[in-house]
Amino acid sequence: MNIQGYEIPDDLYYEKNHYWARVEGDLVVVGATDYTQKAAGEFVYVELPYEGDKVEQGKAFATIESGKWTGRIYAPVSGEIVEVNEDLEDDYTLINQDSYGEGWIVKIKPSNLETELKNLLHEKGEVEEWMKKEIDLHKVE
Repeated sequence: MNIQGYEIPDDLYYEKNHYWARVEGDLVVVGATDYTQKAAGEFVYVELPYEGDKVEQGKAFATIESGKWTGRIYAPVSGEIVEVNEDLEDDYTLINQDSYGEGWIVKIKPSNLETELKNLLHEKGEVEEWMKKEIDLHKVE
């Protein structure tokens, strides 16, 4: 769906810090939303975690930087990092170019997926309401 110029795919799960989760088999792929990449501008650095690192839902596990912004990357689910997108080391702007595709950040082997998915935003109405509030909250006058 498109909300005020931001692409927000219907099939993903979202955590409140603007990171998405896509369930692929027994893994969860994680990335930054279109809102994040547009608000931050062109990314210049991503501190990627290591494979084998443990992450906890709602907790920061990495850092992401643009020319005007430094932020934390939050885990939408708890589990173990099983893959990092090493292509980002060569080109951080993949997040800007294709935030829901080639710009993914990590893949997590979730430890409590069924329960934790319920803590994320997913239903169209709740995602739409959340995004509109975020856009209004951070609107530049």
